[in-house]
Amino acid sequence: MAPDRSVDAVVVGAGFAGLYMLYRLRQLGLSAQVFETGTGVGGTWFWNRYPGARCDVESLQYSFSFSEELQQEWEWTERYPAQSEILRYLDHVADRFDLRRDISFDTRVTSAIYDDAAKVWRVETDGGTTITARFCIMATGALSAARQPDIRGLDSFAGKWFHTGRWPHETIDFTGQRVAVIGTGSSGIQTIPVVAKQAAHLTVFQRTPNFSIPAWNGKLDAAHQEAWKADYAAHRVSARDTRSGILYEYSQRAAFDVTAEEREAEFERRWARGGANFVHSFNDIFVDRAANDVAAEYVRQRIRALVTDPMVAARLSPTDHAIGTKRICVDTDYFQTYNRDNVTLVDVRATPIVEVTPSGIRTTEAEYALDSIIFATGYDAVTGALGRIDIRGRDGIALKEQWATGPRSYLGVAVAGFPNLFVITGPGSPSVLTNVVVAIEQHVAWTADCLAEIARRGAATIEATPDAQEQWVAHVNEVADRTLFPSTNSWYMGANIPGKSRVFLPYVGGFGNYSRICDEVVSDGYRGFRFE
Repeated sequence: MAPDRSVDAVVVGAGFAGLYMLYRLRQLGLSAQVFETGTGVGGTWFWNRYPGARCDVESLQYSFSFSEELQQEWEWTERYPAQSEILRYLDHVADRFDLRRDISFDTRVTSAIYDDAAKVWRVETDGGTTITARFCIMATGALSAARQPDIRGLDSFAGKWFHTGRWPHETIDFTGQRVAVIGTGSSGIQTIPVVAKQAAHLTVFQRTPNFSIPAWNGKLDAAHQEAWKADYAAHRVSARDTRSGILYEYSQRAAFDVTAEEREAEFERRWARGGANFVHSFNDIFVDRAANDVAAEYVRQRIRALVTDPMVAARLSPTDHAIGTKRICVDTDYFQTYNRDNVTLVDVRATPIVEVTPSGIRTTEAEYALDSIIFATGYDAVTGALGRIDIRGRDGIALKEQWATGPRSYLGVAVAGFPNLFVITGPGSPSVLTNVVVAIEQHVAWTADCLAEIARRGAATIEATPDAQEQWVAHVNEVADRTLFPSTNSWYMGANIPGKSRVFLPYVGGFGNYSRICDEVVSDGYRGFRFE
């Protein structure tokens, strides 16, 4: 069938990645069409409207750097931006650069099939539209495929239920209700303190406790923001050379290079500063279990001091994983919330959920009467959104089949057998271990430069070679194995999704190192890629 339309590039997703990709495609003089499932821009920040939703990277860093005018004109209001402020920012970006005219909203891409003979991608949507493009760019996001657990009886529940990753656009008032929150990862830790202040009673169902550091969030001081903006360019350069793309204070000392008193003082200082910077207190926390243990024990001591009931404090204290090997959480009054009379903590590892009943939730030990249930159960991270699209490369090979035993990519941006397909912050790139906006800008810029190189060479396609891909996968695994990350069953490993292969998904070698590798690949004539 003839396509409805042809363009140079199709982009899937209109979050941070899709918006910047569209901007760069226009700079190259290429025609583009963006497809977005939501009814507006924002990606993750369009969908995650749950109570307390907030970024765990400081606002002055969690923002675009490609436009100096944009950097200077936007005024952030808080140290850590709330979901609503980030969405306003992305709406502003879309309007400022007139991006909406090339975005089809409320449109889900169902398939992207490569036509080897014509050397184009044939992209189909749920509305029946077919579009062909030379380039297919997946800006689908690492945390966009919400994971709804399969719990027996949910359809029978007489009340209302919600998922933090697909929150309604209207305000939900839980005043006077009996509410359950299932899950104590980042979204649960943000939601619980807010809902506890509204609900008549809140029951938290926890499988695995998580380490969390106080945010100490507050209004941004105008003088601080002005000083930061005066030196924005230098801040950005410095951040890109760090492990996580964030201007943290990265310690140059090992944990046992100092006395016990000095260690304690350093943990105290980091705790008082707040945020994920805590896990960089010493430079061996991610690689030495003994160093990690002393950092973890400091946080457990803090939990015991904050939570008045010793049994509850014990349940909230993680002991089954190294601190930082699950995404470190940043909170506002999370642990203190369990001191409230209207909050109950249920350990579902000890007493598993059996089913949802018409009137609530039944565990192996008790039944809890509820009016509303909130699932804070996370995402099929990094690869989940790609797996929900039928993506097929040369000879009709499905990406889902090729990744059945774990994702394989070259640099996290290209896949052998899938010409002219680019994945922004895909598996095998730093992505979720970094300030994702910095990671996105690097990937988009690299992709845009690659498209310019294709034009310069007069080539039709670019494709990663199988050998380069295998070498990169081996390198990603080798670097991960030098750390404590693979020792933990986390969503970094795909462990939260039943049946998903256990593979460490992001690149843990550091953002600065990764960027240098990408630059070296280019300077070496796009080593590991084949042009046709």
